[in-house]
Amino acid sequence: MTPRTLRVALTGGIATGKSHCLRRFTELGAPTIDADTLAKKAVEPGTDGFNAVVRRFGTGIIGADGTLDRAALGNVVFGDDEARHALEAIIHPTVRQSIDRWFEALDRQPGVRAGIADIPLLFETGRDKDFDVVVVAACAPATQKARLMNRDGFSEEQADQRIRAQMPIDDKARRARYVISTEGTIAETDRQVAQVWVEISGGT
Repeated sequence: MTPRTLRVALTGGIATGKSHCLRRFTELGAPTIDADTLAKKAVEPGTDGFNAVVRRFGTGIIGADGTLDRAALGNVVFGDDEARHALEAIIHPTVRQSIDRWFEALDRQPGVRAGIADIPLLFETGRDKDFDVVVVAACAPATQKARLMNRDGFSEEQADQRIRAQMPIDDKARRARYVISTEGTIAETDRQVAQVWVEISGGT
């Protein structure tokens, strides 16, 4: 019988460098899956998720190209906890099922020791209990805020709203087996990612 694949979750906060860490894990040979990508697919035009979002939030969140206007939707949900939870209730079940099926497929592949799922709201949704190992990408809240404002063009208020919508990064770090600090250089972050993958995968 093929051994069960080690379930590894990569999480953190918005703008803490999760996506970069996931890319590095992938480049190192780790099987990876991204919940954000799955979430976008779950609300593509024509899907049940898209129709549910439009029913809940109205046609004002549909862009000129017929897809969801993510900026407009973000302005609604990050200023209203009830609205944000309603959106999550539409998207999260589909994403969760997709990730579960992905790990089940890895279980059937000989020689695959571990798979890594990038799940931003891992702790907020109680999903951490489903994983063997949790890795957190972390940086200071001030760094998160600066990245959101400089990289994404958010106002200070918009950046603060998005950071407050998630569990404080220090709390996530305390609950993780591994913490990758993204405060330093890219090379420093990459070295940490490589070391974590060696330990998880049993490599050298």
